[in-house]
Amino acid sequence: MGGLSPFHWLILLAVVFLLFGNRLPSVMRSLGQGVVEFKKGLQGIEDDVKSAANTSSRIEDQSNKPQATEAKQNEAEPVQR
Repeated sequence: MGGLSPFHWLILLAVVFLLFGNRLPSVMRSLGQGVVEFKKGLQGIEDDVKSAANTSSRIEDQSNKPQATEAKQNEAEPVQR
């Protein structure tokens, strides 16, 4: 029911070896390069998300600062009529 037995894995490896034969090292190299490129792509996406989050938090901080300073200035200045 669950998984492959060691005998099944052995048969599967023998079939793969027969199909690919001497091309197996180049196939595995290509597979490894594909995995590396995929990880680089994921890292690039993570970096973009982090930089966007940092940028938006900086924008929020900057938009909150002038409001706070205006409120302090309004409190410090006496109302002239």
